[in-house]
Amino acid sequence: MIETALTDLWYGFGVALQPHNLMWCFIGVLVGNMVGVLPGMGPLATISILLPLTFGIKPVGAILMLAGVMYGAQYGGAICSILLNLPCHPPHAVTCLDGFPMTKQGRGGVALGLTVMASFVGASWGITEMIFLSPILVRVALQFGPAEICSLMLLGLLAGSTLARGSPLKGVAMTVLGLMLGIVGTDLETGAERFTFGMTHLDDGIELVALALGLFGIAEFMNSINQVVSINAKYTNVRLRDMRPSKSDVKQAIAPMFRGTLVGSLCALIPGTGPTIASFVAYATEKKISRHPEKFGTGLIEGVIAPEASTHSSVQGDFIPTMSLGIPGDAVMALLLGALMIQGIVPGPQLIKEHPDIFWGLVASFWIGNIMLVLLNVPLIGIWVKLLTIPYKYLYPSALFFVCIGVYAANNDMFQVGETVVIGILGYVLLRLGFHPAPILLGFVLGPRFEENFRRAMLISRGDILVFVERPISAVFIGLCVLLIGLQIYVRIRGAKPPIEIPTVLEGAE
Repeated sequence: MIETALTDLWYGFGVALQPHNLMWCFIGVLVGNMVGVLPGMGPLATISILLPLTFGIKPVGAILMLAGVMYGAQYGGAICSILLNLPCHPPHAVTCLDGFPMTKQGRGGVALGLTVMASFVGASWGITEMIFLSPILVRVALQFGPAEICSLMLLGLLAGSTLARGSPLKGVAMTVLGLMLGIVGTDLETGAERFTFGMTHLDDGIELVALALGLFGIAEFMNSINQVVSINAKYTNVRLRDMRPSKSDVKQAIAPMFRGTLVGSLCALIPGTGPTIASFVAYATEKKISRHPEKFGTGLIEGVIAPEASTHSSVQGDFIPTMSLGIPGDAVMALLLGALMIQGIVPGPQLIKEHPDIFWGLVASFWIGNIMLVLLNVPLIGIWVKLLTIPYKYLYPSALFFVCIGVYAANNDMFQVGETVVIGILGYVLLRLGFHPAPILLGFVLGPRFEENFRRAMLISRGDILVFVERPISAVFIGLCVLLIGLQIYVRIRGAKPPIEIPTVLEGAE
């Protein structure tokens, strides 16, 4: 098996190192690294804006670019957390707890240097995990019937909604809304129109581009208009030699780095967890096993290295269920899944066999992209920090302009521009009411496939709903769904509070 995997990986490097694919990979990681330092401009918004651009790119180059944006943003986010105490994105919120105190002690450069190392190690482990686990998952998944696939999707939907930020009940409500939006249009089985309200433009359903740009472009930008971020840049003058850690620093970082990597890789295999939860679990684990837990929050290397390694390991590992099973782990993965579907490629057990250039080219590009990020991150830190001085009044109108251009260019249809505006306004209202829209995208992408497999399961069983518990694999997934719901109810009844107090995203520097 190892020999086969290495042969396939060698083929992947041949695909990823083709000049045009290498160019798209570089563009992806560069843009991702840049948006990683901008509050409110996370990978979701950026991938949404770039999605229309992929229509004119070959599938391999398109997915390499979008994936590069995703893991590139994680590198940029760490810079703000450590140097500015500004957690631009949720996975890096916990890094602020010890990262910024290290910066105030004059060791911000050391923290960044070790973070780059931990990020590369975590990502490399996630890539290795993908190389060996994905083919095994594919072999197992080929034994799945409609009932098993439907149960697995149900687990992914529940995990994605109940483990998301905020109230689990609100997350479930947003997932259900996404499922309803996913069935808008003409039913392929019966030809009946559903929720079109007589508008012929909706016969083919709501466009993924319009939904993504509305929820994560217009809505997020509107929500950020009145949020003024005060930037304290007095600690940002970091030189290259300042980033060189001592031998004792490296020795102190090795064990937390590997523990965080392991936590991230395990979290990646659970649909719906994502890098945010992985980073919190890694930090809590380090604090639990430490001989001096009271020192966490005062500038410990362990408090920076473990969550960062966990974040990158989880980000790379999230591709395993997405590419091999077609089950996205979070909203960003759901968007990447939708991008592949737009290209006419359906992720799942047959992807590795039918499109080896996409799968193995993507795997190889991860290593190439992470090496690019290490080389980009070190000399360009000063430039990334300067980006934070761009006033919102210039940044967001420019982004909205590209949103409108992108939506119109998708199908040359002004109706979709209006559709995006309406979705954006509704998304903004939901954000103000405390409903995070990320689970909507998860439900929207998985909804049609969930419905299709549910129908098949009902036809095969002649309408017997017990088919989902009579088949052993399906019964295990249903049992996990019940366990997840029960756990959320238990936590709610106990009134448990998160053990880690963190600065909120977009919180100003000290």
